Amino acid sequence: MAANGALDARRELIDKWDRRHRQASDSGRIAEVLEQNLHLLPETGSDALDLACGRGANAILLAQQGMRVRAWDFSPEAIAVVERAAREAGVELIAECRDVIDQPPRPATFDIIVVSFFLERCLVSPIVQALRPGGLLFYQTFARDAVSAMGPSNPEYRLGAGELLELFRSLRPRVYRDEGRLGDPRRGCRDIAMLVAEKPA
Repeated sequence: MAANGALDARRELIDKWDRRHRQASDSGRIAEVLEQNLHLLPETGSDALDLACGRGANAILLAQQGMRVRAWDFSPEAIAVVERAAREAGVELIAECRDVIDQPPRPATFDIIVVSFFLERCLVSPIVQALRPGGLLFYQTFARDAVSAMGPSNPEYRLGAGELLELFRSLRPRVYRDEGRLGDPRRGCRDIAMLVAEKPA
């Protein structure tokens, strides 16, 4: 019975995101952590993963930078949007409907992994293992120490102070921002924490 309940809850979640993506008019916003740090990307031809990609803005940007890109999301509607947006942008990528909790990436398969507004702490170890030596993680999601009501109301889906660094402590931090309510809340990086981190060679 408990398994059936969990399955039903998962289907409801997929249905909710399918509806959101179906009603959207574009491929979404590029993650700030990626947009602000494009200069850290390796040479073209590297293997990149946009994990829980939504409508694929990050995946399309990575493909435009010459990366070999895979975009994964559990929402079929999201994947349909990604494929359409990639065709319109004139880039090639592989978009797959995939539940990353049940099917995380295999070890040592990617040079770049991007995660934006998706927090499943059980995936930290698989994400780290999926990076090749010297690979980069670009990660951002909502923080509990926020200045607005944007984002999930459940604190479990928000990062605690310094938590992103702690979760990925086996990686070498290259960029980290988590400004909370410090200083002028109308400026800077608010409501989220972001990290670019490198896997030791």
